[in-house]
Parts: sequence; structure tokens; C-alpha cells
Amino acid sequence: MKIIRQFLNEYGLKEPTGENLTTVLSGMILIIISIIVYWIVNKYVLKILSHYINKNKIKWDNYLLERKVLQKISGMTPGIIFYTFADTLGTYKGFIQKLSTIYILFISTAVISSFLNAIDDYYRTFSISKVRPIKGLLQVLKVSVYILTGIIVIAIIVEKSPLLLLSGIGALTAIFTLVFKDSLLGFVAGVQLSTNDMLRIGDWIEMPKYGADGDVIDISLNTVKVQNWDKTIVTIPAYALISDSFKNWRGMENSGGRRVKRAINIDTSSIKFCTAEMIEKYKKIQYLKEYIEEKQKEIDRYNKENNVISDSLVNGRHLTNIGTFRAYITGYLKNNPKIHKGLTYMVRQLPPTETGLPLEIYAFVNDVRWVYYESIVADIFDHILAVVTEFDLRVFQNPAGYDLSNFKNN
Repeated sequence: MKIIRQFLNEYGLKEPTGENLTTVLSGMILIIISIIVYWIVNKYVLKILSHYINKNKIKWDNYLLERKVLQKISGMTPGIIFYTFADTLGTYKGFIQKLSTIYILFISTAVISSFLNAIDDYYRTFSISKVRPIKGLLQVLKVSVYILTGIIVIAIIVEKSPLLLLSGIGALTAIFTLVFKDSLLGFVAGVQLSTNDMLRIGDWIEMPKYGADGDVIDISLNTVKVQNWDKTIVTIPAYALISDSFKNWRGMENSGGRRVKRAINIDTSSIKFCTAEMIEKYKKIQYLKEYIEEKQKEIDRYNKENNVISDSLVNGRHLTNIGTFRAYITGYLKNNPKIHKGLTYMVRQLPPTETGLPLEIYAFVNDVRWVYYESIVADIFDHILAVVTEFDLRVFQNPAGYDLSNFKNN
């Protein structure tokens, strides 16, 4: 500054004009120096560091590069230069130092935010991130940094101690609670979801109230993002997952079996007792020979012990085509390699309705992948629907539930 002042005095520029010009020229020189230093740092220093980071075998520093942490740090250089050489600006020294400090604080906040994002990116490379996501916690830290920065900036502007301002935060608690209500609820919900292991990234959840039916792709402080099967994305408030009910299919996926619970309706008019000819026919079916022989012995023993008169089928016990068909489906499921044998599988009758007798297949497919599951289930029911007529049964269907071929000659 003295050099500039001497230069101006030689040309006859005295105070206060000389002082003002000195300040202006000093400011311009500082601006030029800041631009040059910033350019050198970005052009050469950061380029060398980036080259080193890309070449080394360390992984975490790559995320610092991707989040531009180093570039944002280099943004502090103008503020540091102006703060260091504020003496050259004469009476504006205090004002320039305040601006420089505020500028450095804002850049520092951006650096911390990017650094926390880099931590989250690196953490996501570990499998535990799906079980214990930390994005919500990092967002809480960000909010805390923003609030602290705001308090310090206000303290600098009003030239008061930050501790003095912090002491007044208690009076503003109600306002902060109102403004950050969703964030606070989301943070509490995130802690509960994580602690109780209720939700992980990658879980398939259903929440009809919010139109969610798909995979969890992100868990943040305030929201949970779900990508539906139609590729739409639904955003659910984090606290809603605590206050409302949702279905998580993780248990199904971990069990290794996906449930089949589907029924076919049998026309009740086609249900009847088995004749001797029918029994002989059914004995030739692979899964029924042993069943029929054991069942026939059991029935004969019962009828003999109870002196049943065999003149009428109403008396005593007899095989039925629906019971034999049910036994066949059970044997078919038992011998199907795509049915999970470690989980429940059965064929049961549901209460008859106006659309016939529902015969429900309850089992678990041993492949939880959706496409393969649907293919396996389709194969099972293709077979069942194709063989139902072999048992002299009919599947109920509109308009009347009867085989229309009976009316061809009418």
C-alpha cells in the first residue's frame, strides 16, 4: 500500500483523493492476485492431485473427487487472500475482513456438505449400508452445520459473541420445532427404522395408502423413495412408515420361497362317487396308485366294522372324484422340484359359493424372482386345468357353469 501511495504522490495526487485511489488500486490488485492464484490452483494443483487420486489404489479419495470437495476447498483462496491483505484497503479493512470471513464460512459449509456426501457414497459400497443406512444421520449433521454457520454469520454482522446468540436459542425452540418438524420426525423415524431393522435399501415394500409397491431405493432424513414395478418413483414421509402400516416382503425373499395361494372353482354338479371303472382308471395315474390302494383298504375296513349295506352309495364311505383329484394335486406338488418342500404345501377346499367349489393350492415356489415365479405358477395351473377332466370334473365358468356341449343337440 505504501508503494502505491508513493506512486500517487509523485503524480500530485494527495489525500483524501490519493487515499481513495490507493484503496481502489489495492482492491483491484487483490482481485487480480485472487484470480491468478485460483486459476493456478485449479489448473495445476488440482490437476496433479486428481491424477494422483485416479492412479492410486485407495478408493475413498475417488469419492472426494467425484463430489468436488477439493474444487470447493480451492474456492476459499480469494477469501483467504482478501482477509490476509485487508490492511492494504485502509479504512475498509474491518469491512473486508468481515466479508472474507463470511465468504470462507459459506465455502467451508459447502465443503463439509460435499465431504459428508462423499462419506455416504463410500459407505454405500459396503453391504452393511443396506441394513444400516447413514444418510439420515449425515443430513442431521448438515442441518446442524447450516444452523451453526448461520449463527456465526449473524454474530459477525452484529459484532456479538456467538455464545450470546446461542444462549437465546432456547427462546426460539418452538419456532425451530415448527420449521424443522418434518426433519425432526424423520430423524426419529429413521432411528426407529434402523434400530428395529424394519426397512433396508433394496427391500420390496407395499404401502397402498401412498401408492407404493416396489423396491426401496433411498432412505433420507425426511423421505423414503420407492421405485414401483412400473418404474414410477413414490416418495413417502419417513415418519409415515412408523405411524402407518406397510408390508415388507424381505421375509419372503430370505425364506427362499414365494407363496402360491390360488384356487380353481370346480362345478359342483360334476362331483360324484367313484365307480369301479373310475377307480381302476385312476390307479393307472402315477401319483394315485398307492393312495387309492391305502384309501380303499381304509374304507373297506370302516364299512366292514360298521356293517354298512353296500346296496346304496349313500351308505358308508366311498371314494369321490373330487377327493381323488385333490390327492393327485398333492402328489403332483410333492414331486414337483420347483415347490419348496421345507415350507407348507397343501390342497384344500374352501366353502362352496355360487361359482362352485374352490379348490385352493397353497404352496411356496423355491424361486422368489418375480418372472420365474409367475412362469412356475402358470406351468402348475396349466397342468391342473388340463387334467381336471380326467377325473370327470368340470371347472366352473360363466354363463351358467355347465358344459355347453350338453346342449348341442337341443
